[in-house]
Amino acid sequence: MAGKRNHAVLHKYLMHEAESIHVKGEPLSQRLYVPEAFSETAKAEQAERRRARLSVLQPHDGRQPLAVVLGEFKGWESAPAGARIWIRHMPDAPLLADARTWARVQRGFAPLFEALDSDGGRGLRLMVAALIRARREHTYEIDLASLMLTSEEWIPLEGVHEAPLVRALVARGRRFVKPLRYDARTGAGFANAILLDVGAEPVGLHVVSPYMRPLEHEAKRRALAQTCGRRWVWSTEEMLPDLPAAVG
Repeated sequence: MAGKRNHAVLHKYLMHEAESIHVKGEPLSQRLYVPEAFSETAKAEQAERRRARLSVLQPHDGRQPLAVVLGEFKGWESAPAGARIWIRHMPDAPLLADARTWARVQRGFAPLFEALDSDGGRGLRLMVAALIRARREHTYEIDLASLMLTSEEWIPLEGVHEAPLVRALVARGRRFVKPLRYDARTGAGFANAILLDVGAEPVGLHVVSPYMRPLEHEAKRRALAQTCGRRWVWSTEEMLPDLPAAVG
């Protein structure tokens, strides 16, 4: 997929996978909106398709249905009722959030917002999964939101401290897996990446940052103590060391 990771490809595969996921008896794809790659010449048609897909939000039987918008965070600004959130490839349809909801999102994901403004934030993306309802016709309001930091290639990152390692792996064309913590309290208990092109036994790559919280330091210490076989450790206070050599 080198050189082929663009928004159109992302849209295609996300919607394809959503077809096979069922929520309350219906395919997730019926309630998932991933913006199309924006086209100035086709923006009217794209807007019509968006409104048609999000028509599932129309209230009925006294209930307000929900849907999910998944896209790349572009920015936000103050609005009379709270905040106006912009998603990339949706320049004509912001998501709205009341002041309390948006303050909770900003507080809960503060390190990820800060990562975009960091000295190493070049090329990083902040992805948003927002559960929305219709405040009124074609007016979309965020009920809940979750954010995830990724590299330029949409590889998930726990924080900006992982970005130099992932960039180096991609630039060198290495084969690797990026572990995800899912519902674990911290990702420090796992290798930050696992190299697969080093022979019969994969090598766990670990990143140690002085900005880790005590809980994270302890989780990383335990993970390293339990590692059997080869391992690679980088402390971000130092230069990135050479990666284990590829085999074959």
